[in-house]
Amino acid sequence: MWGLSVALGSIPEMDTDSALLKGLTQAQRDAVTRKDGALLVLAGPGSGKTTVVTRRIALLLEQGVPPWSILALTFTNKAAGEMRSRVQTIVGTHEARGLTIATFHAFAARQLRAMGDRIGAPPDFTIFDAADQKSAAKQAVVDAGMDASNWPPASVLAAIGRAKQALRSPREIETEAGDFYTKSMARIYTAYQRILERSHAVDFDDLLRLLAVALRDDSDLRDHLGGRYRYLMVDEYQDTNHAQFIIATAIAQAHGNICVVGDPDQSIYAWRGADIGNILDFESQYVGAVAISLGRNFRSTARIVEASAGLISQNESHRARDLHTELGDGEQPVLIATFDEHAEAKEVADRFRRLHDEDGIPWNEMAILYRLNALSRVLEEAFRVAEIPHVVARGTAFYQRKEIKDALAYLRAIRNESDDISIRRIVNVPARGIGSTTLDRIDRFAARHDLTLSDAMRRCGEIESLAKRSVTAVARFINMLDGWRSTLAGSLIEISLAELVARVLDESGLEAMLRARSGEEEVDRIANLEELISAASDRDNMTDDDTEGMAAGTLAERLAAWLESITLVADADMVDPEQGAVTLMTLHAAKGLEFDAVAIIGCEQGILPHARASDDMAQLEEERRLCYVGMTRARLHLYLCRAISRTQRGIQERQAESLFFGELPPDSVRRVEPDDPWGMPATASIDVHPGQPVRHPRFGLGRVLRLGRRPQGATVTVDFVEFGPRTLPAAHASLEPTDGGGSVDF
Repeated sequence: MWGLSVALGSIPEMDTDSALLKGLTQAQRDAVTRKDGALLVLAGPGSGKTTVVTRRIALLLEQGVPPWSILALTFTNKAAGEMRSRVQTIVGTHEARGLTIATFHAFAARQLRAMGDRIGAPPDFTIFDAADQKSAAKQAVVDAGMDASNWPPASVLAAIGRAKQALRSPREIETEAGDFYTKSMARIYTAYQRILERSHAVDFDDLLRLLAVALRDDSDLRDHLGGRYRYLMVDEYQDTNHAQFIIATAIAQAHGNICVVGDPDQSIYAWRGADIGNILDFESQYVGAVAISLGRNFRSTARIVEASAGLISQNESHRARDLHTELGDGEQPVLIATFDEHAEAKEVADRFRRLHDEDGIPWNEMAILYRLNALSRVLEEAFRVAEIPHVVARGTAFYQRKEIKDALAYLRAIRNESDDISIRRIVNVPARGIGSTTLDRIDRFAARHDLTLSDAMRRCGEIESLAKRSVTAVARFINMLDGWRSTLAGSLIEISLAELVARVLDESGLEAMLRARSGEEEVDRIANLEELISAASDRDNMTDDDTEGMAAGTLAERLAAWLESITLVADADMVDPEQGAVTLMTLHAAKGLEFDAVAIIGCEQGILPHARASDDMAQLEEERRLCYVGMTRARLHLYLCRAISRTQRGIQERQAESLFFGELPPDSVRRVEPDDPWGMPATASIDVHPGQPVRHPRFGLGRVLRLGRRPQGATVTVDFVEFGPRTLPAAHASLEPTDGGGSVDF
């Protein structure tokens, strides 16, 4: 590209006697004093990369490089602000004046403001924020003549974002389209850009796209920016996408003075467009480039460094280097196996409680990390019971997530047909042709006749202003609700709560709506809905003691009690202003953070690594990097936890441990296993298994559905011929195995 392989020849270094080098390791000194040419700084976790970047900028200024000729690009405003503040502290505010330290987007916006006519930006453009983009995407779907229910804004914006990051215009997408999806997406992309143009606006991806395309195609612009910014530094280079790569490469073309800092082992954003090849291919792109590895970890103790280094060394993309620390051996990371997800959550809560009470570690120095947001639900409940303050960071508490609130609104509407608020929330989720105009007319009819919304919907055929298709859609919706309500009318428990929830998620179309999309966000949301089924199953398996007498009763009564308990849970406030709170967050969100104690839960095949990586080596390597990032967040204490059985969609299933456990150096970790992996003491006296025909003295004939394990003890769920599914304490189940003779066909 543009002949960018620059032969650098003899490169002078900066003054090695400067006071700015005091306290640096030799590797850090080497990186800081390398003045000209291409430099790759491989910065491992906790290796002081920000110190290197800021000292290097300060030394350039000390050596007489004009501040206006230095450009440092990073990814977050926080990182840019910290870097700028550190430089100003070192050299003084006046001396740093004219220095450009900014995010890629802020730098691009500045160039578009200064040279918009040359770059192709609208005059006096505005930048659409996330809400603006969502509104534009919705309108674009309509303008393109597409069905809004099939093209949710999040999916549309993700697809448009990928196209813009690849610098592809709507026309290019349309020309290359070979299938219905791509052709449709091209139409929506075209309509979306027309909306932006009419509004004299750009979105975040346009900021990078417009500047990158202009730099790619305009040699004069490349010379101009390359001449202005003679020294370029890029932080977190492993996270750059194609547009960002083009911007950095174009500016560096004139002089070859580019310093990139990053760690390929921490590249975990491929799903967001990051290209690990940018950092892996850096030395081949710039002939004569120097690579310096910052291997000393200033964050973690030796056993944590050894374990994480051993794991990441399994990646083919890993570059061998010496990762070490001088903070002492420390405690071995602990690999913990528990009976199920409830025992897993309790184990973490107990260990964190001891660290707080006995070692004095504040709550805000502890974190629990997980691959999927859905895993937070059981943790939140366990920490609430243990009275440990906790917050869900960079995310939403389980019962406050949109898809969960949608599902609960369905359940509330089933339980209480006068709940107009819940009905309004779900009436067109997923889209079923009942728009705001239809709902407004039904509202006016209800007010005129003093009816609830449900009753007005049953009489919508009387509303003359409603189109026939709207009447049909409303009738279909209310009949669906009434069908579920009829399930609650009987006195016997014919189905469990978990089965009711599963049925609602299926028949409402909520699950199908999410499964039709393929983004990372949808994967999380589907997992959250499946976890709601498991939450209902947990409620099914509770005893009267656990629920203050509300475990028994009709399905309607148990549904009402469960919904009430969820409302009370959602209103809980457990944050201690003095000690802070334990942080619950995804592994992706944890990057760049550090804590005294870290627990990574759900270390099982299909979760970490995710099931999507089972037959894709590139995805498997990214999952391994994700685990590595999580492990290296810990300073002193690290726990990697797995459940031997985990409830999925209300059914407890045996789980295989993460293959990453077997890749950890055995001498650097310690294993903790339960004595009895299934924890089923009842099986010693009754020999039952899923599918086994059994007889109960009260409920009669049935067939075992599943064996369970709860903190209160083992359980057996049996589908009885006369009474339906019942979950019984295994130790007192009084089940007699039978040969099935004479029984009804289950």
